[in-house]
Amino acid sequence: MGAWASRLRAAVDLRSGPLLRIRAVATSLNAGRSCNRAEHRRLAEENRRVVEEHGALRRVAILVARGAAPPEVFKTVACETGGLLRADYTAINRYEPDRTVSVLAHWSDPTAPDIPAPFGGRWPIGNDSAPVVVLEGGEPARRTMESVTGKIGAWYRSHGITHVVACPIKVEDRLWGAMSILFRGSEPPPVDTEERMREFVELVGCTIAQAESRAQLIASRARVVASSDAARRRIERDLHDGAQQHLISLELELRAAEASVPPEQEELRQRLSTTSQGLSSVLAELQEISRGLHPAILTHGGLEAALTALARRSPVPVKLHTHARRRLSEQVEATIYYIVSEALTNVVKHANASVVHVDLSMQDESFRLSIHDDGHGGADLGRGSGLIGLTDRVAALDGTMQVTSPTGEGTSLLITIPVEHA
Repeated sequence: MGAWASRLRAAVDLRSGPLLRIRAVATSLNAGRSCNRAEHRRLAEENRRVVEEHGALRRVAILVARGAAPPEVFKTVACETGGLLRADYTAINRYEPDRTVSVLAHWSDPTAPDIPAPFGGRWPIGNDSAPVVVLEGGEPARRTMESVTGKIGAWYRSHGITHVVACPIKVEDRLWGAMSILFRGSEPPPVDTEERMREFVELVGCTIAQAESRAQLIASRARVVASSDAARRRIERDLHDGAQQHLISLELELRAAEASVPPEQEELRQRLSTTSQGLSSVLAELQEISRGLHPAILTHGGLEAALTALARRSPVPVKLHTHARRRLSEQVEATIYYIVSEALTNVVKHANASVVHVDLSMQDESFRLSIHDDGHGGADLGRGSGLIGLTDRVAALDGTMQVTSPTGEGTSLLITIPVEHA
């Protein structure tokens, strides 16, 4: 994330361009006390303008640094840039493969007539609009509406727009879109408009790069988890259809042999019985391992049946409440199952609890899994816990997992998974 990260640091750095210009103007003001009033007013106005620009850039940069969602950043950039440059309208557009642009954010000056995004928010760029010049040359462009033909030119003129300035939005040197500043007055935009837009479009590029990196990370985690689950299912299936069936056959043969031993050979019968019991224990252990790899009941009976089976096997009483009445995706069901299984294991080993509450429900477009025990708490996940390995599973579904464990008050887990993954 080097390129966009360095630009982000520069935007919030107190030594960056806008602040240096503030200091330079202030120095000029102090040194030029003998200058005439007009020059003094000009320098004061320049100082005010640079201060405003630095404040706007800093507000956007802080949003980007916090990892705000792209729509929030786009909306803020459109508002800050439009207000700073005294524009009437601002739009952030993404280029589409069919030579159209999608309007992802737009802003209107409160004193200007409110207008919607053109053509429902997706419009053809034509042959001579400012965005098409940016697309073809990768450099800022400005256009007067008298020179723009086609539907977009007519749309601009019908809304009183006279000038458009567009700057490219690049993501890791790839042209992604353009930010357009629209004016209604007869006077052309100031000559430094493109330069003043540059740092804002760089922050938009940072936001997109950050979002794409996060999406790639989530996709990578999802592939790793899916591959792991497939391997678990394959091993479980091989154990069930191979080793377990073989052991069951051997156990049946031993019991048949035991039953056929004559009464006078009691020692042999006893040895066969002991061997049969040992084989039965091995088979039970293998079934438990197989269930831990990927429980067949989860595949065939669904999440509620699998969680119920977990609760019944737990030495600590479990109060289970599930409100997911439909089958969820395989990955979501497996993630929830393994979290509950690991949580119950930790309770048995460490919590000294008398009861565990497990609740699964859907709230605000996300699935919510809550697990709480009344044990002694004080869990320190940093010292090692099976739950640590489950964070990647949750992250692969774009979810979150919170663990709270105050000493003496038990341990609580709260997992949320967006419903779109279900």
